Amino acid sequence: MSETAAIQPPVQVSPLKIGDIVVDPPILQAPMAGFTNYAFRQVVREYGGVGLQATEMVNAKGFLWLDQAECEHPDRLWGVKEEARPLAVQMWDNDPEILAKVGERLANDLDVSVVDINFGCPVKQVTQKAHSGSYLLRFPDRMGQIIERVVEACSPTPVTAKIRLGCSRDSINANEVAQVVEQAGAAALTVHGRTAQDFFKGSADWDRISEIKGYLKQIPLIGNGDLDSAEKVVHAFQNYDVDGVMIARACLGRPWLFQQAHAALQGLPVPPDPTLAEQRTCMLNHYRLVVDRFGEQKGTMLMRKFACCYAQGMYGARAFRSNVANVKNAAEFFQVVEDFFPKTPKPPEGTLPPPHSESSGDRSSC
Repeated sequence: MSETAAIQPPVQVSPLKIGDIVVDPPILQAPMAGFTNYAFRQVVREYGGVGLQATEMVNAKGFLWLDQAECEHPDRLWGVKEEARPLAVQMWDNDPEILAKVGERLANDLDVSVVDINFGCPVKQVTQKAHSGSYLLRFPDRMGQIIERVVEACSPTPVTAKIRLGCSRDSINANEVAQVVEQAGAAALTVHGRTAQDFFKGSADWDRISEIKGYLKQIPLIGNGDLDSAEKVVHAFQNYDVDGVMIARACLGRPWLFQQAHAALQGLPVPPDPTLAEQRTCMLNHYRLVVDRFGEQKGTMLMRKFACCYAQGMYGARAFRSNVANVKNAAEFFQVVEDFFPKTPKPPEGTLPPPHSESSGDRSSC
């Protein structure tokens, strides 16, 4: 979005209520493994426009083991205690008791705003090896048992669930699952508009998401999938029966997307994308936050995938990605940014943009 634009008139959307938590605007940031850590959340928060942020997905068994061994909590919970609220933490497992114990710690000791349970992750390590995430969509009754137990343990902190449409296109059961989720006591439901088998191929099916609203009696429905512009967020609210939307992969290199979407919903001029110099400054600030936490060597390695996201779709992104993927310290990182960070937002007229690279890490919004 190179020029400031206005979208009129404003879209009539109300703040989202998850239990007693008010989410205003009703635009949520998805939990994304390997990406939505404290540093990223701080960058998003500086731009504004997000009603509820989420940490990375937490392995409940791993959390419990560290807790019992009196070790430091996982890096995925870095900064949670001190962070502004509201804030959600998403966890995964298939054991109601383990999830209840972890949920209780999150709610009472870390004082998180929302405890979310993941029933949507399609990654094999979670589904096939751990029989969790989207694997559990096969067993709605088991999901209900899990939610009931976690709700009981976390009260009065609201518990939510995130699902996909089903395990595959020939076994879509989101309508049934939605009823189970609500009856079990969840305070909200988020639906990614693909099946687990789809992974991230094809397009999210927003008609299917919207259909689910008719099967819910009281709790809000949050739609997720393919929201990569302010215009698409507006379109989702105008054309589908959802109470909120969740933005995932599109925000990784564009943390200002929430600000743009919020303005669009209000009918205000949509802020343009930051200049390339401003984007570069944003990325360097992000880098410093990561290094402050993890140290120069580990922080630099962790930042490689984030840096690739910031350059995505720009002219020269391929050269930047290939060079930043090998940096090992701050000096190398700053030099690669100086030499290769894109200086042109779009390819010259008549040329094709560089192809997307999946080498920058796991971008899954589970």
